[in-house]
Amino acid sequence: MENYIVSARKYRPMTFDTVVGQEALTTTLKNAIQSGRLAHAYLFCGPRGVGKTTCARIFAKTINCLNPQPNGEACGECESCKAFNEQRSYNIHELDAASNNSVEDIRVLIEQVRIPPQIGKYKVFIIDEVHMLSQAAFNAFLKTLEEPPQHAIFILATTEKHKILPTIMSRCQIYDFKRMGVNDIVGHLKHVAAQENMTVEDAALNIIAQKADGGMRDALSIFDQVASFCGGNITYQQTIENLNVLDYDYYFRLTDYCLEGKITECMLTLNEILAKGFEGQYFITGLSSHLRNLLVSQEAQTAELIEASDEVRTRYKEQAQRCNPKFIFRAMKLANTCDLNYKQSQNKRLLVELTLIEMAQLSSDDGESFGLCPTKILKPIFKALKAPQPQKGEAVQNVSKQEKSNTPNPTTGNISTNNKLVSTPNVQPRISSTPPGVGGLRFSLRRQQENSPKQQETTKQETVAAATFEDQPVNPMDLMVAWREFAKNLPQEDRAMSFQMDNMEPQLQEDGKTVLVVVDNPSVQSEVHKMQTRIETYLHQRLQNNSLTLTTRLREVTEKTRVLSRKEVLNQMLKQSEALRKLKEEFQLELA
Repeated sequence: MENYIVSARKYRPMTFDTVVGQEALTTTLKNAIQSGRLAHAYLFCGPRGVGKTTCARIFAKTINCLNPQPNGEACGECESCKAFNEQRSYNIHELDAASNNSVEDIRVLIEQVRIPPQIGKYKVFIIDEVHMLSQAAFNAFLKTLEEPPQHAIFILATTEKHKILPTIMSRCQIYDFKRMGVNDIVGHLKHVAAQENMTVEDAALNIIAQKADGGMRDALSIFDQVASFCGGNITYQQTIENLNVLDYDYYFRLTDYCLEGKITECMLTLNEILAKGFEGQYFITGLSSHLRNLLVSQEAQTAELIEASDEVRTRYKEQAQRCNPKFIFRAMKLANTCDLNYKQSQNKRLLVELTLIEMAQLSSDDGESFGLCPTKILKPIFKALKAPQPQKGEAVQNVSKQEKSNTPNPTTGNISTNNKLVSTPNVQPRISSTPPGVGGLRFSLRRQQENSPKQQETTKQETVAAATFEDQPVNPMDLMVAWREFAKNLPQEDRAMSFQMDNMEPQLQEDGKTVLVVVDNPSVQSEVHKMQTRIETYLHQRLQNNSLTLTTRLREVTEKTRVLSRKEVLNQMLKQSEALRKLKEEFQLELA
């Protein structure tokens, strides 16, 4: 049996023209050789398997060729080229810095540098994985690297450029190798398959190229693995089975189910995928890539960005025509959010299932969304009750009967009663976040559009006119509770002010009509003045006293504030409220 040689070694490039995917770098090196402008040190950087060591060997072979070609390539026939091809050349020295990284190893290398070449012009020293050298080895190498003999050329190769000392990099010409594209890898694999008399499918080679992640050596290793499994006939189905890759068909089917709103089929398809042993995160990242490909397939100019076979590209274009761009964008947002939350989730399958359920409902959701997830629209639960029309001559109910049920809304100043809702034009009711049990059942009204100043003044007059009652004495504790309620019920855009008001302590002055609030700085005082009308309106209705007025002053520097503990707050409340004290004594309550 003949000795088997893996494809990565058997089809390793021997000339610059056969190097795949690095045309810019190989052209630069060829021009430097032709013009005789050779540096004494080079640094080749880039990911694994992209041709760094291969180019270094070709470069060393070419500069020592006795009969160089006009195109800058080595002849391959002279004694120097034959010695290189047969791996017996004494002009090329390779050092693996991963295992020879000590000072002694560098000293041995320096001794070899002094010996001139026997055949050819240059001795080339290739140091692979140079970032693995120790600090002392780098320091011992600096002087030789800066001023080597005329016959010595150093080529340093590394996958981690950031670990190289700046003093080393400043002495080298730096060449950055790029990752190879899928098309470049597929083209080279076709050449290898033709040389090995294998039949391959383009879709299978695309899967191998994507799995290689830009490295030609990895691609050739995967190619050999799949070839052994397929027996010389590499097909798409056998490739995804051997490499444990999820079939494109699953993503196309799931997208169709989401467009049609078929939640049951989505759940069954996900169960089939998980039963094959695929992780939920692997599936969701693949779905994200599929949605991205659908998005770029909607335009002919961007369709070339898809790294897939022609057959798969055609399927993407067909499905993209059936998809709304808004649907694709929102589905991508959902998939990305699921991917970000996957590791923190305790029930990972449920997270993926919920994502698919939301995707399946996107096609029937007409709400606008600009966030990470679609807008949640809550449908009304209760039907609106039609109020009976008053008969001609029938007296209007006395407003004083509804005084106890009147409750203002802190955001608009509107009042809701048990039997009558006093609202302003262009408003939409929503459930208030006020805790139950305080002030009875209440609702708040939010404006759908900004009213003009004239409309706002009219609304204010209507509200004041609807809330006529005799002034009641104000309890300081009730004042504090009403103040906290107003702060809590502020809308989302006023949350900063809500936190500020929650830390204030309104003080009822001796006249029983003035509420004094001490603020920390002028900016907060200005915000309180802007909301003064809303605060006073709320306090009037909540405390049944239209004489209350709000005033503010800045806190003096000498004033000291201290945060009260829960027990101290309770003791103050007990001193100010006789009902609370009786409740504590009757039920023998203690602070937890």
